[in-house]
Formats: sequence, structure tokens, C-alpha cells
Amino acid sequence: MKSLTGNEIRESFLKYFEEKGHTRVKSASIIPESDPTLLFVNAGMVPFKNVFLGLEKKPYKRATSCQKVFRVSGKHNDLDNVGYTPRHHTFFEMLGNFSFGDYFKKEAIEFAWEYLTRVLQIPEEKLLVSVFEEDDEAYEIWNKVIGLPEDKIHRLGVEDNFWSMGETGPCGPCSEIYYDRGERFGSPQLGAPDDNRYLEIWNLVFMQYNRDEKGRLTPLPHPNIDTGMGLERIASVLQKVDSNYETDLFMPVIRFSEDISGKEYKPEDPGSIETISMRVIADHLRAITFLISDGVFPSNEGRGYVLRRILRRALRYGKEIGIEKPFLFEGVDVVIDIFKEPYPELIGNRGFIKGLVKAEEEKFIKTLKRGMDILYEIIEKAKKEGRHHITGKEIFMLYDTYGFPVDLVEDIAKDNNFGVDIADYFELLEEQRERARASWKSQAKEVKEIYIQLKNSLPENRFVGYEKLEVEDAKIIAVIKDEKTVDELKEGETGEVVLDITPFYPEKGGQVGDTGVLEGDGFLFEVTDTKTPVEGVIVHRGKVLFGALKKGEMVHGKVDKERRVDIMRHHTATHLLHAALRSILGDHVKQAGSLVHPEYLRFDFTHFEALTDEDIKRIEELVNQEIVANHPVVCREMNIDEALKSGAIAIFEEKYGETVRVISAGISTELCGGTHVSRTGDIGYFKIISESAVGSGTRRIEAVAGRKAVEKGLKEHFLIKEIMQRLTSREDQIIDKIESLKLKLKELEREIESIKKKSIMERITEILSVENRKDYKVAYGKVENLSPNELRDLADVARARLGRSVVLLASVDKEKEKINLIVAVSKDLTDKIKAGDIIRQVASAVGGKGGGRPDMAQGGGTQIQKLEEAFKIFLELV
Repeated sequence: MKSLTGNEIRESFLKYFEEKGHTRVKSASIIPESDPTLLFVNAGMVPFKNVFLGLEKKPYKRATSCQKVFRVSGKHNDLDNVGYTPRHHTFFEMLGNFSFGDYFKKEAIEFAWEYLTRVLQIPEEKLLVSVFEEDDEAYEIWNKVIGLPEDKIHRLGVEDNFWSMGETGPCGPCSEIYYDRGERFGSPQLGAPDDNRYLEIWNLVFMQYNRDEKGRLTPLPHPNIDTGMGLERIASVLQKVDSNYETDLFMPVIRFSEDISGKEYKPEDPGSIETISMRVIADHLRAITFLISDGVFPSNEGRGYVLRRILRRALRYGKEIGIEKPFLFEGVDVVIDIFKEPYPELIGNRGFIKGLVKAEEEKFIKTLKRGMDILYEIIEKAKKEGRHHITGKEIFMLYDTYGFPVDLVEDIAKDNNFGVDIADYFELLEEQRERARASWKSQAKEVKEIYIQLKNSLPENRFVGYEKLEVEDAKIIAVIKDEKTVDELKEGETGEVVLDITPFYPEKGGQVGDTGVLEGDGFLFEVTDTKTPVEGVIVHRGKVLFGALKKGEMVHGKVDKERRVDIMRHHTATHLLHAALRSILGDHVKQAGSLVHPEYLRFDFTHFEALTDEDIKRIEELVNQEIVANHPVVCREMNIDEALKSGAIAIFEEKYGETVRVISAGISTELCGGTHVSRTGDIGYFKIISESAVGSGTRRIEAVAGRKAVEKGLKEHFLIKEIMQRLTSREDQIIDKIESLKLKLKELEREIESIKKKSIMERITEILSVENRKDYKVAYGKVENLSPNELRDLADVARARLGRSVVLLASVDKEKEKINLIVAVSKDLTDKIKAGDIIRQVASAVGGKGGGRPDMAQGGGTQIQKLEEAFKIFLELV
């Protein structure tokens, strides 16, 4: 049996199937591009799902891939098992070979057997298989063709050996290949709950049926093959270790945990807290690195919430082994060093991944401390209420808002002889998961069936819009109305038109779609937008202004040139902006979203703090320097790996094929399918309009370029001119003049307040309601918008004018919904009447609280409404 590294196994597998006529397909992003049923890619077949469903065709019938997979949701939720078992992971790699209506069971089984026994040289006697109990065909192939003895072929039921894509759709029996780890792992029956001996290493799925809504199975006209073999599992076999975590795909990360914690990893004791914690950290660090690299950022919903959850889970387990400081960001380097060869994009994303992880770690450490304080407040409140449990709502709030571990809540509750409503907590958690599922389903891009049908029935549209903005003889090859193909659109009708050749750029990569007109014999169609709902199909959306547009007719297509040029200026300016941000702020800056519009550009980027005015000035200056330099804008087509190795920047949310366009413009080199100006000087001028936050670790710049920037500059020029006229000052005096006016305004406001205060002082006896007691007076009243000190001064004036007296004054601030109360008692009554006692009872009665002095109290909006009640209570007390 060969001893191979993880990287060697991956390459060996892909090379073997390439030699068997399979096209090597690069791993898709962990984020599903157009599947609303999935939060993450959770199987190797997901990128080919539409092919298996018959909705999409590929230029090949055989494929092989090593797909990045992430499982934390739905039926594939392995999170709670991670660290506690030798083979459960959140992130792993799935090796697979696929046939789309080409070969079937015999070839799939022969390929698998040959690869395992001849290429990897695993002894045949160490392998056994299972087949679906009714699949005689697969049984015969294993027995008669491969020569596997009957005692090595196990028939299992639907639960184990019948695979379905969903409740309906393609499905079929499967055959699983197991590796016998030896008698030291016991001798249970294959598939038994306590089976640790027989390790499933490869699953061969034979998709030969379609299941309808009633559960009926009908044979597919072209059956398919979908296989999956976990790279980590086969690595554990070849590297002769008992757990996936002891392979070279994990051990460097585990060694990192040992070094930073000072604790020892103990594979011989898998139940120890050290082993569990280091396994969790290793698994989660791999997942965190790949998720962020593929464009998932921490947030409180959807995919970002999952990332935040596993990052905090890893931190928790770090705490279990004595790591009290941020440390995961340092482990990112270790993960990247393991995977930089098969996934070179990790190298370019290194700085950003580390920065984002560190920021998130620091944030969690602060929120954990805050969560601990709140938990003790909850316990104290519960004791006062006479209860001895923490409610599910309280647990959920701690978990959801502060990421506070539930098991830690239980431990602290136990220390305080408290119970926890854990069932109620889980009910609330499930409700939140349902909301999250609904959220990401609604956000997913779902391709409508009409466009899949067009992709499969029409030749791929030829886009010529990079070179020209007009085509003379384009043919209408499809007309769509109300999501159905039709033969014509009549005058006044709206719909979509597909041409065999088009200069109209479809909305893609943040760049909006082109507009313009399609002119034909006796008709004019206004194009209001251009889209590409599925790769290879460009639809022109709009309205027939006159005549009738028919399928099969020839048209003259003209893009709105002025609008397109504005878009191109903004798009090239976006590239220069991205490069300038990286040059001035650092390599951690990555594009995290963009909008390229004829009126403006919007650019989201990864950064952890607001830009200063000086930052913005330097960025704007650098972009304009590149514009003035008038660099040529060069486009080259390259292999994606070659492009990335050359230093070209890839964008997080974009999906790339094997061949990519590389746009070079001065300081910028990026992968991009959009349209651009010929030289940077064509942009003209660039101006930043605003900079703001859009999420954790993400900032947004809005800017204008070209004539839109000139328009903005002119507008600002005339605004400044008008300000100068109104202030009667020169431009260089504007700021000083404004500051001078602000000072005068403050002085006037102080004068007004002084006059107002003096007026109140003079009218104090008019403001107060006064009642006589036997030998003293009682007075009360309200004023507006006085500070506590001013209220105290006024109370002293009232007391002095009334003589032997007790005074209650209230100052109301309706705008802020605040109230201040004060009680003043004349000196000759202080032995008999205590101001502090009165103010406490009055404030308590209306729900207020004591202030900075014993004779004062404060309250909010509801207390204002109860002011009359406060006066009534005051009178009863005195």
C-alpha cells in the first residue's frame, strides 16, 4: 500500500480519471451559485446538480473533481460531532468522478477497484463492499467481473444503499467500498452502530431512476454516475493512522495548538479535553480559512452567522486548553501552508483572512466578558423574583447576542443551584434556524426553467461588445413573454429577445446591463436592460415601440454609446480604486461587492476601521495620478491558475472558468469580464463622494468618474460660490467665518437662556401652586428645560421668597423625554421634614430613581405623564 501525502492523493486521483477520459473540473466555491435549497455546497455533485436533473449540458460527459465541502446544516449537520469522533468534520474535500449519460455501473466499479488496488496498492483482502439489496446487477459485477467473493459483498437496505437527490427527482442504488481496519477495532457486523472496524471510503451512486410526487420510480433514459470519496478518510488509510486528525491534512494545525497552549495532543486518549479541543480547533480553522477565502464574512444571519458560530466555538475550545488570547488568526498561516498548492487563491487572501479572524476574535473576547456580567445580573434578578431557574429566552439572548456558550450557562447555573429551561431554548433556536433558512433561500439566485431550456436548445450567444457597440445582422433566435417562448411581440408589448450575436453587455460582476435599441424591418424594440440568467444565454429586456418583432428576423442592434462609455469609465476607475486602497491601506483590502453604474460606482471592500480624511485624500490623489498618466488598459486571456500566480487579483463573489480575462491598467491587475476604457486617461477625473460601514470588517466607497465627476465638481464649485456670497467672504475665509458665526450663535443662546432663567426667577411665585399649612407653606410647580443645577438655584429662590416652606419643583424636557425633580426645605423645618425622604417616596411612586443628591430624582417619559400624581403624593407627605 502506497504512503502518500494528502496533496499527492488528490493529484493522483484527478490524474487517474483524466487518463480515463474525464475532464478535470476545478472545485466550485463553498457558496452554491444558484441552488436555493442549500446554504453551503455539501457534496461533490452539487456543482453538477442541474446536469443530473437534465436542466443543463456540459461540453463533456465525464468529469472529475476535488470539491470543497462544508456541512453544518440540514441532514448533513456534523458540527456537534466534530472533535468527538475520528472522522466528522465541518470542512472536508470530496474526491469524485462523474458520468453524465456516458458509462454506468460496470465502468464505475472497475475504475474504483483499479484505482484503489492498482494505483494506491491497497491489498484486495482489506476491501469489502455493500450494494442495495435489490441491485443484482451491481452484485454480479462485483462478484463475476471484479472477482470479489460473496462473503465480501453485503446487501443492505434503502437507508444505507439507496441514494436520492431529494423527495423527488433522480435517485438510485449505490455501492459503498469499505476498508477493513483489522480485528483490534472489534468484529461487529458491517454497518452496526458500534462498527469502528469497517471504514467507508468510497460511495458509488448509480442514478438510474426518477422518483415522482407519488413515489413511483421510472428508469432514466440516460443514467448517471456520481461518486464521492473523502480525501481525509483515504489519507488516514494510506498514512496508517486511526483518525483523520492524525493525517498530514490536520497534524500541522494540531501541532500549532500544542505550541500555543503548552498542552499535549493525545490520540491514544480521544476522550481527553486536550484531544477534543485540538481536533475542534484544527477542523474549524480549516473551515474558517476556506469560508472567508470564498467570500463568507462574519455576520448575525445566514452564512456569516455560521462562520461566526464556528469561529467562536473554536475560541471556546481554545479556552478549554488554557488559551486566553486571540490565536486563531495565527493558525490561518498553518492552514494556508498545507493547502497553498491546490488552492493558490489562499495565498492572495492570506492578509485579509488573518485580519478578519483577529478582529472577530477580539470582538468575541469582549462580548464573552459582557455576557458573563449579564448572566450574573440575570441570576440576581431571578433570586429577587423568587425563581431558581434561567429561562430559555434568557439563555437564547446570551447565546444569540453574545455568542455565550450554552454549556457555560449550565455550569454557572449549577454552581448557583439554578436550573435552566433548555427545552425552551432549543425551541427558540429552531425558530431562528427556520428564519435563517427562509432568509438564505430568498437570497439565493434561482434559475428559471425557461432559461435552462433555452441554454440546452440554443447555440451559445456570441458577445462582441468588447470590440463594437453595434451589429448589423443579428438574428432573433428566441422571443420570451411571461416566462414562455413565443413567436412574436406586438407593438406595446414587453418581453425578452435572444440574439445569436450581440454587442449588449449583460449585467454581471457588478456592472449593470446595457440599454439601446433593436431595429428591424418595420419594428423598433427599446432595450431597457440586458441580463444573463444562465451562462451562455443573453436576454435583451424591453418593449416594442412600434411594429411587431418576430423570431427568425434580422435586426440592427445599437447600444446606447454615451451610457456605455460612462459605465466603462466607472468600471476602470473601480479597478484603480481597488489598487489604490490596497496600496495605501494594505494587502488585506479585497473587493467584497461592487456596482458599476453610468451615474456612479459603489465599491465594498474589506477593512476594519473608518477611513480618515487624509486616507480618502491620498486614495483620490493616487487614482487621479493613474488617470493623468494615461496608461494603456490591456486585456489578456489566460489560464486561471497562471493568472493567479502572476499576481492578478480575483474577486470574492465572482465565479471563474478555466480561462479568464486579465485586465491591466497602471497599478491594477485584476480578473474581470467587464467592459473598460482603452486608456486610463479616458476616465478623465475621479471623485470620492462618501465612505461608510456596511458590516463587520466591510466598508463602502461611493464615487463618480468622467463627466459625472466633472458635474459633481461644478456643482460643488457653484455651491462654494453661493456660500461665499452669503457670507461675504473669500473662499479661504469660509471656515473661519463659519466658526465665528457659530461662536456668536452660542453667545446669543447663552444670553437667551440667561434672560429666560432671570424671567423664571422673577416669576417663580406665579409659577408655583402654594398651600398653607399650620405654620409653614407648601409649594409645587413645573418648568421646562432647566439643568439640575439651574433647578436647584430656582428652588433656593422659591424657598427664600416663601419663607418657612417646603418646595417641590419639576423640570421637564419633552424632547428628550426626561424629568428632574427637587425638594427644597427651609432650614427651620429640616429637623421636622427631610427632603431626602420626600424625594425618594415621590420618585418611587412614579417609577423614577434617585439622582446625584439625596434631594433630587430623575425619570423618563412615563414619569412626565405621572407628574400630577407626584404633586398629589407630595402634598400628602407634607
